[in-house]
Amino acid sequence: MSIKRKMPRINGTSSADLAFVLLLFFLMTSSMDTDKGLSRRLPPPIDKNQKADQDVNQRNVLQVRISSTNEILCAGEVVNLARLKDMAKEFIENPNNLENLPLKKEVDIPILGFQMVTSDHIISLQCDRGTEYQAYIDVQNELAVAYNELRDDAALRFFGSRFKDLDQDRQDAISMHYYKQKISEAEPKSYGDNK
Repeated sequence: MSIKRKMPRINGTSSADLAFVLLLFFLMTSSMDTDKGLSRRLPPPIDKNQKADQDVNQRNVLQVRISSTNEILCAGEVVNLARLKDMAKEFIENPNNLENLPLKKEVDIPILGFQMVTSDHIISLQCDRGTEYQAYIDVQNELAVAYNELRDDAALRFFGSRFKDLDQDRQDAISMHYYKQKISEAEPKSYGDNK
């Protein structure tokens, strides 16, 4: 006569602990996608001895406005996003040293030496209070693209590489001195549809 033996059960009391440890391990070792915003550097605080209102040569300022209907006005004309980028690039670079664009000065730039740059240019961005947030972000993005394309062109011209492939010193020479990003954001106003 054969005796039936019962199969022993596997103890499962620690499986919940094991699952928790594995979950913690994967959470701590995996990378998560993070949202990236627009990188902006705040201006340094104003010196107490400095005049609050400084005279700015108007040829050095590019006025960009976004109306309550999300219409973009750049340098007095209604433009689309692609045209805004092209106008911003021409304004920042002033390749032909035109008198209606920013004044070019000779500046001694680390690594690059003496270069003619529009060091005093400013892009002034102002929105209407009714401007949609997405329109504001789109304009900010196009202005950033204008700077990025100019920096890429300069990196290729001076170093034969794309801007992102340069070492930090060369990137700084281009982004902090040659094509320094200068976007001034004015307080939103209610001025209608720019017409």
